Amino acid sequence: MEFCAESPHWLVKRGRIDLAEEELEKLMGASHVKYAIAEMSKTDKGDEVDNVRFGELLYGRHFKVVYIGSALFALQQLSGINAVFYFSSTVFKKAGVPTDTANTCVGIVNLTGSIIAMMLMDRLGRKVLLIGSFLGMAVATGLQVAAAISVIPSFAVLYLSVGGTLLYVLAFSLGAGPVPSLLLSEIFPGRIRAKAMALCMAAHWVINFLVGLLFLPMLEHLGPQIVYAVFAGFCLFAVAFVKKNVVETKGKTLQEIEFALLPSH
Repeated sequence: MEFCAESPHWLVKRGRIDLAEEELEKLMGASHVKYAIAEMSKTDKGDEVDNVRFGELLYGRHFKVVYIGSALFALQQLSGINAVFYFSSTVFKKAGVPTDTANTCVGIVNLTGSIIAMMLMDRLGRKVLLIGSFLGMAVATGLQVAAAISVIPSFAVLYLSVGGTLLYVLAFSLGAGPVPSLLLSEIFPGRIRAKAMALCMAAHWVINFLVGLLFLPMLEHLGPQIVYAVFAGFCLFAVAFVKKNVVETKGKTLQEIEFALLPSH
């Protein structure tokens, strides 16, 4: 972090224009500094950042965007990703795959999917990647459900469980993993961005904690078929939620996105 640039936007809000210009020059080059400073100053006119209250985020006109952001992070966790990450080595071990090999495979698939997502995000758009990602995760958890059916031959169980886990991780890394964090920074107006992001991240980690806490007891009492079917259900619900509530931000200015999400009244 010592070598990381400070946020120019934050510096402008604090009136530290000289430092903001220095950071912008490092990030964008000298030719873009004056224009960027002018745009930030224009955006921040009348911005009373420090006076934003959490009540405004929960009950005011910004409730919709905060609801979308919190729900996206909640659905990201309710889809079961961290349960899969935490216990993928157990799945591979049952299939006879060494733990080190399993963890390496999961890591490589996750990294590969993230790189592909980075290249596709501005071509296909955030919404398309989210929908495709959650659909792929639903299919992958369907394979896990099929692997838990007793009538399935043992050799098929191997391919379904291992293949389902890797497909799940790949699908997650293509959209549901990287897109929400980017999308939230785009849909939140500058005035509320800091506190709204904090609220959404709190929702993210609370759900993460609950999934990690409850996964093994649910697996023991309900069995893998029901647990993975529940995860698949949340993935399909996420597809419907994204289709209905998420706006495409590709190629739009922050002002256009903000107007699209404001309440109609």
